[in-house]
Amino acid sequence: MKDKKAVMNPITAFLRKLGPGVITGAADDDPSGIATYSVAGAQLGTGLLWTALITWPLMGAVQMMCARVGMVTGRGLAATLRTRFPKWLILIASVALFGANTINIGADLSGMADSTEMLTGIRAYWMVPLFGVAITAASIWWRYGQIARVLKCLALALAAYIITGIIIHPPWPQVVWDTFIPSWPKSHEAWSTLVAILGTTISPYLFFWQSATEVEEDKEKGRKTLAQRRGATDEEIMDRKVDVGTGTFASNIVMYFIILTTAFTLHKSAVTNIETSRQAAEALRPLAGNFAALLFAAGVIGTGLLAIPTLAGSAAYAFAETFAWHQGLDENLPRARAFYAVFAASMVIGILLNYLNISPIKALYWTAVINGLLAPPLMLGLLIVACDRKIMQRQPSSMLSRVVVGITTALMFGAAIGMFVF
Repeated sequence: MKDKKAVMNPITAFLRKLGPGVITGAADDDPSGIATYSVAGAQLGTGLLWTALITWPLMGAVQMMCARVGMVTGRGLAATLRTRFPKWLILIASVALFGANTINIGADLSGMADSTEMLTGIRAYWMVPLFGVAITAASIWWRYGQIARVLKCLALALAAYIITGIIIHPPWPQVVWDTFIPSWPKSHEAWSTLVAILGTTISPYLFFWQSATEVEEDKEKGRKTLAQRRGATDEEIMDRKVDVGTGTFASNIVMYFIILTTAFTLHKSAVTNIETSRQAAEALRPLAGNFAALLFAAGVIGTGLLAIPTLAGSAAYAFAETFAWHQGLDENLPRARAFYAVFAASMVIGILLNYLNISPIKALYWTAVINGLLAPPLMLGLLIVACDRKIMQRQPSSMLSRVVVGITTALMFGAAIGMFVF
């Protein structure tokens, strides 16, 4: 028994370190992201498998910097940015974030409803409002600790895509070659897809959610005042690095396996006209078997339940921090009416978008445009506050972190310019 306990202790210790980083990383693989990765695999095969090796450290560095800001300042990202930038500028960013997130919520609800119809036969028409209302009600009535536990469990839904990638039995020597020997994009289509992957992987809503949930974690520990939340121990920061590293690795390995799965099934069979995650799942059925298709569709529902609260929540946090409202998923409705009003408004508009005959692809295009414009300046602002010793309580981000986030910011500026050039 002693030996068994000794073996289990490191595992238990590791699992206890997992929190906001895992939730944020897993939320990145929402149904619209799954559709993007499916398009990449279906149209370009394994040509962009290597991107997962690049986006993991970039995404991890940005997310950890956001986490550090929340941990050592005791504030969310919008509130921290307000200490260096004018309120009107933060408001513009919050409005843009709300718009992009709301469109994304609409697309994600559509993906979940379509997958539910595929699995159960229940019309997607009815499932969109049902999912939207259920998620909103749970987010309002449950407290943060309950929500965080549910979201961590939902992160397990990502395993569906890893399992799907394994059961199709891809030719592993070719997979390894295409992973570690990059093929440079040669066409407009390939470049556009690369920009879409970058924009889907490094999304502004993750910045706000990560820093805001660090504040929520502190409140859960009894640190209710700003003074109590300021500063973080070396152990806390190291634990969060493990958490963020794990979450971003899971996010990118899932992206990798979705591209791999669709490359060796859809692309191989010349099925390239994929626009939604449901289409990808349905196309998999005759090529990879019924189980693979159902597993792929079930993963869409699980990731949607995980991602949609973070999309609506991040916009609510951004507005609340901009206007200094009472905020947080640990607050009750009467005390944080404005915060929950933004959350609910994002959900309601997202539901309505599904009944306005708006093309999902056009909707996601405009989401990509907004995020492509919003992410680079936000990351520049993040860098400025993360390097400020006074704001960061003499615990600024490390030089390595600044360099990696600086490179990522430059790449995102390039992607934003490239989006308009192409």
